[in-house]
Amino acid sequence: MSPLFDLAGKRALVTGSSQGIGLALARGLAEHGARVILNGRTESKLEAAAGDLRRDGLEVETASFDVTDPEAVRAAVAGLEEAGPIDILVNNAGMQFRTPLEDFPDEEWSRLMRTNVDSLFYVGKAVAKGMIARGTGRIVNIASVQAELARPGIAPYTTTKGAVRNLTRGMSTDWAQHGLRVNALAPGYFKTPLNQALVDDPSFTDWLEKRTPAGRWGNVEELVGAAVFLSSEAASFVTGQTIFVDGGMTTSI
Repeated sequence: MSPLFDLAGKRALVTGSSQGIGLALARGLAEHGARVILNGRTESKLEAAAGDLRRDGLEVETASFDVTDPEAVRAAVAGLEEAGPIDILVNNAGMQFRTPLEDFPDEEWSRLMRTNVDSLFYVGKAVAKGMIARGTGRIVNIASVQAELARPGIAPYTTTKGAVRNLTRGMSTDWAQHGLRVNALAPGYFKTPLNQALVDDPSFTDWLEKRTPAGRWGNVEELVGAAVFLSSEAASFVTGQTIFVDGGMTTSI
């Protein structure tokens, strides 16, 4: 493996990684040498995911904590760092709720903000303190094609992903001087549990295939290359950027 992309000896925390994009990214980082820490709120799902990775000979830890609870985040990160530094953070935890904007429940707006934005701030800040003290670190925030585009029924989600993109810029501006590199990865439409209802909808899939220059849904494994790049020495002078992995959706009208 090229030393530019070799993550051997690195320890990576991936939030929301018991399934979907988070699990795929954790696997990809582990396959490039990192020891990954899977995070989620359900112990049984975490252990099942960890078992799958361990059966493939990959180094895995688990850490069950609620990323929307700042006290729980601080305690969990402190505990994890007792066992060694967190060199890479992938802020992946997120959720979706779809309904017309005029009918959007206030409580779901708050839940979206806590899960998609507050968690990124809480975990990012807690992990960055150790990285700043060591003078090095990589943070990859998971944004979305919706950081750039809107679609009916998901305006609040679009709001959160725009916030992720700008918070990434802010983290980079504040922390680059301390040796941290903070970037965002923005997936387009991928086959995940979060999108299963859309995958199963023939009319939506037909629209998506026509709207996306690549002509198809993405597979979560196709996000790994960009995540490894942003986590590695290959991206040593890349910070504050958002990389869209979207089959060309944001380049075409």
